[in-house]
Amino acid sequence: MMSQGYPDTNTSMPDPESFPDIRSGIPIGNAVLGGEWTWIQTGAGAADSPAGLDGTAGWLPAPVPGTVASALRAAGRWDDSAPPPLHLHDHWYRVRFAGRGRQVLRFNGLATVAEAWLNGKLVLGVQHMFAAHEVEVDLDGDNLLYLCFRALHPWLRKRHGAVRWKPRMIVPPTLRTVRTTLLGHMPGWCPPVHAVGPWRSVELLDPASDDILHGVRADMSAQMPEGHGVVSLRLHFPGAAPASGSFEATDGEGCRHPGTLSRIDRHTLSGTLRVERPKPWWPHTHGEPHLYRVDATVDGRAIECGRAGFRTVSLDGASASASSGPSRLSEPFALCINGERLFCRGACISSIDLPGLADTDEASRYWLTLARNGGMNMVRISGVTCYPGEAFYRVCDELGLLVWQDFMFANFDYGSIGPGVGLTDDFQREVTGWLTSTRAHPSVAVLCGGSEAEQQAAMLGTSRGEWKQPLFEELIPGLVAAHRPDVVYVSNSPTGGAWPFQPDSGVCHYYGVGAYERPLTDARLAQVRFASECLAFANVPGDRTLTEHGLLLPLHSPRWKATVPRDAGAPWDFEDVRDHYLRALYDVDPPRLRYEQPQRYLMLSRAVTAEVMTEVFSEWRRVGSGCSGGLIWQLQDLTPGAGWGIVDACGRPKSAWHALRQVWQPVQVLITDEGLNGLHLHVLNEMPQPRSLLLVLRCLRDGAMVVAEARHSLRLPARGSERIEASALLDRFFDFTYAYRFGPPTHDVVLATLLAGDSGEPLSQAVYLPDRRATALKAPGLRAQLEQVGDEWWLTVSAERFARWVHIEDVAYQASENWFHLAPGSSRRVRLVHERKGAAQAVTVPSGEIYAVNADHPLGYDG
Repeated sequence: MMSQGYPDTNTSMPDPESFPDIRSGIPIGNAVLGGEWTWIQTGAGAADSPAGLDGTAGWLPAPVPGTVASALRAAGRWDDSAPPPLHLHDHWYRVRFAGRGRQVLRFNGLATVAEAWLNGKLVLGVQHMFAAHEVEVDLDGDNLLYLCFRALHPWLRKRHGAVRWKPRMIVPPTLRTVRTTLLGHMPGWCPPVHAVGPWRSVELLDPASDDILHGVRADMSAQMPEGHGVVSLRLHFPGAAPASGSFEATDGEGCRHPGTLSRIDRHTLSGTLRVERPKPWWPHTHGEPHLYRVDATVDGRAIECGRAGFRTVSLDGASASASSGPSRLSEPFALCINGERLFCRGACISSIDLPGLADTDEASRYWLTLARNGGMNMVRISGVTCYPGEAFYRVCDELGLLVWQDFMFANFDYGSIGPGVGLTDDFQREVTGWLTSTRAHPSVAVLCGGSEAEQQAAMLGTSRGEWKQPLFEELIPGLVAAHRPDVVYVSNSPTGGAWPFQPDSGVCHYYGVGAYERPLTDARLAQVRFASECLAFANVPGDRTLTEHGLLLPLHSPRWKATVPRDAGAPWDFEDVRDHYLRALYDVDPPRLRYEQPQRYLMLSRAVTAEVMTEVFSEWRRVGSGCSGGLIWQLQDLTPGAGWGIVDACGRPKSAWHALRQVWQPVQVLITDEGLNGLHLHVLNEMPQPRSLLLVLRCLRDGAMVVAEARHSLRLPARGSERIEASALLDRFFDFTYAYRFGPPTHDVVLATLLAGDSGEPLSQAVYLPDRRATALKAPGLRAQLEQVGDEWWLTVSAERFARWVHIEDVAYQASENWFHLAPGSSRRVRLVHERKGAAQAVTVPSGEIYAVNADHPLGYDG
């Protein structure tokens, strides 16, 4: 029975066992259900069936695929700052369409407690957002389909069951009993935007269609056993499959590799082809993401099946192939692609479109290009979010971004869930459906059972024997081995160690530097192996975003604080964390600075998160480090303000994004403070070509006078690195870190610049300051020159003395490079990119200000 106020629909529900098998793969032939969809909201349980809606007015057009939120947005009735409580109401969609005879309705995603009514008859009832559902139906010409999405919160009030722990961050805790996204249910960092509606497409599959491509789905995978490429392809047809066909894989230079397709059952063509000495797919930081286009021909019709890439994925050099099954977590955790060990860096992605959960090339490409341009080679989809659509993985393939994919299980006790409550089959359908629909993508490298389930069990006091759950240790890894053996599987994020969240074992969520306010030295002391989450800060956006959303002043207002993330139940928020490092590193009083000099407080707040992240990743990437990766929490904000994102909700990179971009380069110089051992310089080359390089080390007094200088030529092999002691580059003693304190400091800046050995082109720069205080350096004497070259604007910034964290704030343009250090007597030429194209750009000229931490006042410029 449903909860009070709901109709009893079980008596007329079709037997689930009568449903046809769910066809896997990517849709190739168009079968999207046509017609004009409309939507209406009613009270919970107000209508037992579509008949109860007779005479109801107020139906609105609705995009499908889409959500109720996207329908409200399209109607101009959605407010991001005050999302309505959609889970308190029922929501009905309807569409009229033509069709006759026995056909199949396929629902690729219904969120969440949903019913489908066709011509007045209930044909489907589901409680699963993440699985596709198919039902055979008889059509009578003119058909009317209703989809009802029942109010989730009243429905959940009737869900009970014994649990060993209840996580505090998810509201309500009964969400464990239904398969839906946790987005919108985590107060403190995610707005209460509820996922309701047909968020993925609805298809009508006609087995008798005259169009051979109608409803075809392509199920494709690529393997590289023993260095050879093998592409496997299955084409699934709603009706009878042709007797045979052909297909081919074509590389970027037009070289073709043929194969044949044969019918293996009534609905399926299958075949394999071989590619000798394939060009491997690499993450972009380590090579080229080579892809092969796969096309099939059936009954004289061409079918574009997608793209495939060849790569191997393993842990710490162990082989992972189709024959050996997926790699499992080992100690230490280190990911290898094509046999090469990687340092993975990137961010966790919360949602590309929180209200609509849209799967579009445009949205995916925008955000993922920001990730790639920021130097990332991996993105993670956490178990507290939602599975992205096909476009997301396709763009990751093209851009050379690895994907760490959690399954959508997080925090809860799933150990007591089994056949008795009807969710085990749902879990298996969900995981299998995702695995079979995404196995063509070489970007998918790590699959993870879920997020923080082991951590929650341990931290909330359960015994050690209850931390592991069969869902993550048996069911999911068994399905991964069967359907996606070419990836690494991790049971949970975090996992490993005496505690499942211990940084020095397995995979951790590292917030020692950050939420737990540990000193920067903890980044080494903790011996982090791989941080699948780390360094969450309340990152302040630029002035333009704050101004546009009325957040610039006052900084202590409730509206400002509402944008600052916090952990549930904690008496502090992440602005308090940032203020801790402001005080510790910059020697300022954050409350006083915020009241008396709010603009300087904002600037230093942006600078300190950039500096902390630079320091931590310099430590983790140094030569000899035991760390093999770190993923920032998170890529983007879900609402404007000082959120966790290193890109704000308007899509504008923040200071941390720019700083990480500089410390995540494939060819890089880094500096680490080794105490009484002085400074170590770490030169890295992750690319497949050797590099001849010139390293220039300079120490400056008063930010201008060179008091020590050295040059060092080196040649790094492909994937090579070298550690150089700064003291070895000089023929006399020099106290680089001012550790010995023999008299007053002789310098205040150390600059390491890495140049291309042949051209002298600057490749990377690292900075060390013996004194980090915000007032330690003299004013830089900034200069600026604005010029227009064709349709482009360029701003050249120069400095008389060393300039710390130079950044540009423009009223209409974004600086292509921002938040950088500037050596004395040097300049940086920066392209200014207009945010809008067309007429607005033609009449708008750049106008803004240039700042630096050690500048007394900003420098204005105007075109």
